[in-house]
Amino acid sequence: MYLALPAANYQPSDYLPIVIQFGLALAFVAFAMVVSHLVGPKRSSKVKNEAFECGIESVGNARTPISVKYFLTAIVFVLFDVEVIFMYPWAVNFRALGRAGFIEMIVFMALLLAGFFYIIKKGILRWNEATERQTFTATPVLENRPAQVAKAA
Repeated sequence: MYLALPAANYQPSDYLPIVIQFGLALAFVAFAMVVSHLVGPKRSSKVKNEAFECGIESVGNARTPISVKYFLTAIVFVLFDVEVIFMYPWAVNFRALGRAGFIEMIVFMALLLAGFFYIIKKGILRWNEATERQTFTATPVLENRPAQVAKAA
């Protein structure tokens, strides 16, 4: 039982409103960028050109390693976000899909739960504990070493 619509004979002119809207959006972006460049202030200073992040002065190297747990948590978020995206059309067509659709969703959810139990076993969601499976940790950029600095001077 497929939910496909009958084939329609679309003409290229049927896509004209979409092309016009896309063109207007690009024209607006280009217009806004050009006008802000021409009208905006051109004052430059050392302080204004300095990197600024949330009121905190930039110190150290921006290329310090980040914990792998951050990236794994992002992947887990994407995984469960995609799960919800697949569940909406299924829920809308629940009755039309029948028993086969229900069994397919049970298998889909079982696979997702297997992945969820795997990440719990690996300890990805435990942020406060250090694990041996973590490949690297960030080293501090600034260290408080007054004794070594005093010896060097």
